[in-house]
Amino acid sequence: MTIDPPTEFDPDKPLVLVADDNQDIRDLLATRLASRGFEVVTAADGQAALDAALEYRPVIAVLDWVMPVIQGHELCVKLKSDARTAEMPIVMLTARGEEEDRLLGLDLGADDYLIKPFDIEVLGATLNRLIEGTGRQTAGQPRS
Repeated sequence: MTIDPPTEFDPDKPLVLVADDNQDIRDLLATRLASRGFEVVTAADGQAALDAALEYRPVIAVLDWVMPVIQGHELCVKLKSDARTAEMPIVMLTARGEEEDRLLGLDLGADDYLIKPFDIEVLGATLNRLIEGTGRQTAGQPRS
């Protein structure tokens, strides 16, 4: 289980949870999203992502579909059914590009579904749109 939080949280920036079992994708997203004004916490598997969501209270999550321990679509259901995270928007970011996968992801509670390879500008715009829709611009305080 791997969670990589920012070394220091900027309370004025929205915190994004990125969960993907591919280290290169996590690193790319962390770097690119940070350059667009987001704080980023990353997780390498679904259980680590669930733990990070509960501990760091991000304003939005970006989940891969295929991950160890808990699959992304299963994690989506867990997050949407927990009162502490139910209102957090979720973007599925996955190589599973079939229409039936997209519909299933949305039916399971994802707020949007983007397919890899992806455009970072589209992802950033999607995150901003969904965050604005929540009225919650910054993360909750991490547990001590």
